[in-house]
Amino acid sequence: MGNERDVPADVLGRFASYARENSTLTILFHTRVAEAMGLSTTDEKCLDLAMRADGPVTAGRIAELSGLSTGAVTGVIDRLERAGYVKRVRDPHDRRKVLVQVTVEDGRFAPLFQDAQETLREVLARFTPEEWEVLERYNKALIEVFRERMRVT
Repeated sequence: MGNERDVPADVLGRFASYARENSTLTILFHTRVAEAMGLSTTDEKCLDLAMRADGPVTAGRIAELSGLSTGAVTGVIDRLERAGYVKRVRDPHDRRKVLVQVTVEDGRFAPLFQDAQETLREVLARFTPEEWEVLERYNKALIEVFRERMRVT
């Protein structure tokens, strides 16, 4: 991984506390967004995964990305389809496969994320461009290691 060093217990404790608080606030935020969309938080995040994919995805891929079972993902897709956010389509290259295609545009939800975007802008404005590089490196490393530990691809 590169340049790993021992982390003093007090530093680890402080950062663990920050991560815990940030996680709680993030979950509460997405709960509010999901409610506004008429979805559960899990459904909203699975829709987000499908929206960030390069085109239609299989239910299996959503399961891989989310860490949910394929059975749970089938229920998610059913609910997203009933709500009009996705539809099931046949894979043009393999008619036996079913793909999940997002039926709404990303911009439709922009107002729901406006406060989060403004919060990010306000916080980043407190740091220099050089510090942004450190923050970006920290966030990328955290995502990489956490994803590996969660075995979510």
